[in-house]
Amino acid sequence: MDERGILIADRDTEFRKQVADYFREAGYQVETTDSAVHAFCSILEKQTPVVLLGNDFDKKVNSADLIHLLKKCNRRLAVILVSDELPLPLIRKIRKEGIFYHALKTAGPKDSEEIHQAVECAFTNRHDNSQQETTRRKS
Repeated sequence: MDERGILIADRDTEFRKQVADYFREAGYQVETTDSAVHAFCSILEKQTPVVLLGNDFDKKVNSADLIHLLKKCNRRLAVILVSDELPLPLIRKIRKEGIFYHALKTAGPKDSEEIHQAVECAFTNRHDNSQQETTRRKS
């Protein structure tokens, strides 16, 4: 997938559409899913660099385990967890799995600036890390 590829994985159809429309207009290559299998395939096959993951994305696998598995597929994956309310012990476990950012779920299109900034930051961070790796290889 393109360097500016993003996967939006959430069960909420309206949220996926709203966020996907914004990022497409901003020039990102966007893919959406409500399927864990599709998410894994996208991460493995397309090397999608950023995932917006809803906290109740998969009822059979809790968020912490899902993030762990996604990070096993691609250790450089930037996972932005988007959630309403989570118990503190689960938040701690999720953060230990290596999420890039934890954003609050938006109430509407005008309330999504936090998510937009987190995604932009994830791509900036990815680009900076790539440049550092290239510099180290040349040394």
